Amino acid sequence: MTAYLLTNHLLNFMAPAALLALLLVLLSRLFFGFFKSKMPLARTWWAQTAIVFIVNMVVLTAGLVFFGRDGKMATYTALVLGAAICQWVLLRGWKK
Repeated sequence: MTAYLLTNHLLNFMAPAALLALLLVLLSRLFFGFFKSKMPLARTWWAQTAIVFIVNMVVLTAGLVFFGRDGKMATYTALVLGAAICQWVLLRGWKK
């Protein structure tokens, strides 16, 4: 496998995690008036995005190791749940 193909595979593996992290954080900022929290753990949007992205990559890697290949719907379901729970913790959703 050439370096180009390896880079292409890695970027395609990381794309769902990055897109979900970015959309989740930006949409939560858009609807922040509806879901107020006292003070979020990560104050900036890029810090929240980075934290959610790291959690998403851990979930995708665990799905790859567990199932032996990527792209399983169970992994994507776990990806969405992991991102939502991470964002809930970052926004201190339990302190309403």
